[in-house]
Amino acid sequence: MKKSLTLTDILITIVIAFIFSVIYKLWGPLSSIVGVFGLHVDQLIYGMWFMAATVAFLIIRKPGVAILAELAAAQGEFLFGGQWGISLLLYGLVQGLGCELIFAMYRYKSYRLYVTCLAAVGAAVGSLILDVFYGYIDSLAVWNLTLLITARLIGSILITGVFAYYLVEALDKTGVTKAIRPITEDDYKMLDDEMG
Repeated sequence: MKKSLTLTDILITIVIAFIFSVIYKLWGPLSSIVGVFGLHVDQLIYGMWFMAATVAFLIIRKPGVAILAELAAAQGEFLFGGQWGISLLLYGLVQGLGCELIFAMYRYKSYRLYVTCLAAVGAAVGSLILDVFYGYIDSLAVWNLTLLITARLIGSILITGVFAYYLVEALDKTGVTKAIRPITEDDYKMLDDEMG
């Protein structure tokens, strides 16, 4: 399988990112509504903002896809008037990089649930570092900060990891992703078994 991104890979990644940029734009007000309940309940749904990276990678399965998808989705959200302005681009870059580093650790060869969940944690850690830089969380009391970090990590694992994994698995079962991914050695073996 060719590991470099083709024009088709990039275009498909951009389409996935566009879909997520619309979702991200709609997710902002929902997050604000959930935030009214306090105790960082909104952090349990924060993981949606990382999902473009894991979904795109699980579909395309090539280096660079996670960071491209997350950055493009952040760009789309910004263009749609996302409530956090230009900082969205930096968040998209760092969150995509967090996912990309995890996939790179596994040499872009593991598409398992636990790797997707680790990528979700990578994105969450990136977002937390930026939150400190922007001054959102560094003044919180230890118990409050712990609650925020725990809720964000749990939400990220559930949404960016588990939900994204099973979403792509469902797409795989429909055969949609077969048109995107190149034929693998396993596909040839399966074809030989069916013909033989």
